[in-house]
Amino acid sequence: MKKVIVDMDGVMADVYHQLIQFEKRDTGREFEIGDLAGKPELEVFPNGKKHVNEVGFFRTLPVMKGSREAMEYLNNKYDLYIVSAGMEFPNSLREKYDWLAEHFPFITWKQIVLCGSKKVVSGDIMIDDYPKNLDHFSGQRLIFTQPHNELIENKTYKRVNSWEEIMNVL
Repeated sequence: MKKVIVDMDGVMADVYHQLIQFEKRDTGREFEIGDLAGKPELEVFPNGKKHVNEVGFFRTLPVMKGSREAMEYLNNKYDLYIVSAGMEFPNSLREKYDWLAEHFPFITWKQIVLCGSKKVVSGDIMIDDYPKNLDHFSGQRLIFTQPHNELIENKTYKRVNSWEEIMNVL
């Protein structure tokens, strides 16, 4: 059975929606997601570093449209693992685990890897929104479209724009 590795933030969880909401709450500034293409998150969201360190930021992330159904599909077809960086923002460790338990109860604790660097991860397929996580990976690389990666063209990645598209590919 093929091993599929799925990132959480920006793939299963809608981080941009959360950052937009927190920025609006703190500064009153409003953003349109379409205006953010190709811009680094910290450039767009100057308070982003503060927000990701807030208690509750990761626990209250919205679920990415279609991800629950697609993850059930992948869980039944593949050896599935959720691999998410959790060391940079210490609150995120517990919050990510609790978020997964609430929204994806069919994923067991044995399938969750919260780490510092994804360079230690190996498998057959990786779905991630950050090239830095895909670049070291030797298997099939699916880049999940987010504003920060929208303008990146790399022939070693297959771009996917939705969970529906992922289910069609896998």
